[in-house]
Amino acid sequence: MLTVIAKLPIREGKLEEALSAFKTLIAEVAKEEGTKLYSLNRDPKTPNLLVVVEQYTDKAALDFHSGTPHFKAFFAASAALLGGKPEITVLEEIASI
Repeated sequence: MLTVIAKLPIREGKLEEALSAFKTLIAEVAKEEGTKLYSLNRDPKTPNLLVVVEQYTDKAALDFHSGTPHFKAFFAASAALLGGKPEITVLEEIASI
């Protein structure tokens, strides 16, 4: 299992647009067979920083997700929404419940 944590700083005034774009993306991601979790989060203390927690069965599933038309369209549109460089971390699961 692979877990991805993506921290995305959203440009001031673009939060609602970003949330709408994510809702559209998540509806499509839900159909991906190897995607086990795709969760959009934020800390109320830092409302313009969105954190996406993703889990995939394996690297092939992550690669599939990254290559889908819906992800590519979201990624292209996200440039106008970001207020800084995203921080992406890919983790290998060692143990879980």
